[in-house]
Parts: sequence; structure tokens; C-alpha cells
Amino acid sequence: MVDLAELLGDLADESADLDRRVADLPPERWELPTPSPGWSVAHQIAHLAWTDHSSLLAATDEAGYAAQLAAALEQPESFVDQGAREWLAPPAELLARWRAGRAALADALLQAAPGTRIFWYGGRLSPASMATARIMETWAHGQDVADALGVTREPSARLRHIAHLGHRTVAHSFATHGRPEPAEPVALVLTAPDGSQWTYGDPSAANRVSGPALDLCLLVTQRRHRADLALRATGRVADEWLDIAQAFAGPPGAGRAPAEATT
Repeated sequence: MVDLAELLGDLADESADLDRRVADLPPERWELPTPSPGWSVAHQIAHLAWTDHSSLLAATDEAGYAAQLAAALEQPESFVDQGAREWLAPPAELLARWRAGRAALADALLQAAPGTRIFWYGGRLSPASMATARIMETWAHGQDVADALGVTREPSARLRHIAHLGHRTVAHSFATHGRPEPAEPVALVLTAPDGSQWTYGDPSAANRVSGPALDLCLLVTQRRHRADLALRATGRVADEWLDIAQAFAGPPGAGRAPAEATT
């Protein structure tokens, strides 16, 4: 059984790690460009505040969320950017809004009745799955902020949630890119930050991906191109998946260009 309180604790820790990184930045550093085209550090935090709000709406007001989703589907290529722009504010106000929103979401998920399924972008998630998705997104946008600030983050055991989500969304990655769902399963054999091994699926499967857990997380959140990562694919399906891996909802992400193409 998944421990929701433990998941929410890891979400709080992941959020706090990013919070510490931006809380004392001078105003001009909030305007630094990040690897996401057109997005500054402030946009990254505004996006997290906006998605926390959307998640809270989904968890507490399904009709209100459905209306928001219908509006989003009218502009699928721009609604995420629009949400980030609309939630921009001076740093102190933006931080306060993000902090209050993520706390409210955590409380709503913790208070959800047993068996609750939350409507989310065409599917339904358990509170635990919603918390896992928030860990993934907070970590991914935290990576964008770290890249903008020129700092290297220390990988933590919280990566296991993102790796798990990456494994759960193999079929989703193919479907999102308009490709048939693979008939053969893909296993992950990953080296955790502490040197131990994390395994998802049957490690003897014909299709498997091996390498650092950090690299797998960078791949499935599309924060690095596979050419810049120490991941090894065994099997045709696993190799194809590394080109299209996407652990997040929505249309196919543009991904990142190889490092050599940006120098």
C-alpha cells in the first residue's frame, strides 16, 4: 500500500528545496531566463502555483475543474503558458501564493475519502497518484530554476517517485506521440543516488533501460536529451521509448536539444 502521508512529506520536502533556492533571490534574478523558451524563474514558480491551484480545484470542485479544462482544450498549445503569465506577481506575493496553494492541496489530498478518484486531464487519479505527479512536476521545474541559476542539485531518494511514474507512463508516452501501445513491457534497472539499485518491472525482460536514476528522471521529464544521458536501452521497444519518454500529461513535449546543439 502507498503511504499518502509519506508521499506528501516528500512533496513538501521537494517544494521546500526549491523554495530555499528562490526565496532570497534579488528581484533581478527572478527575471533570469530558464531553459523553457520565454519562461523566467518567476514563470516557473508561477506555473507551479497555477498547477497546484488546478490540482486543488480538481480535488475539491470537479465541476469547476471541468470548466477550466474545457477552456484549456480550446487553446491546447497555449493554455499552460497563459496560466503561468496570469499567476505572475512580485516575488514576495508569488512566493506567498505558491506556499499557501501547495499547503491547501496537501491538506485536501490528505483529507480525501478512501477510494477517491480525482478527474485530471481526461483520466482519474488517486490522491497518491496526484501527489506523485506533483513531486515530478515540482522537481522538473526546480531543475529549470537550477539550470537558470547555474547550480547543481544533489539528487535525493525522492527521485524514486519520478522513476516509478516514468515506468508507469511507458504506454502513455507511445499514445501521446500517436504510436501503437507496445506489446512488450519495458523494465528499468536504475542506480539510485545512494548506489543501491531500483528495479521496476522484470529485470530480465527483453526490453529494459539501465543507468543512473537521475538520468532517467531527467529523460522522462524532458529536461535533458537522451544523447546527454548515461542510459542504455536493450531491445527495440526500450530504445524507441527513450526517444519519446514523457511522464507528464498533455500533448507531446518538445523536449530539449542535445547539449552539443546548443553550444
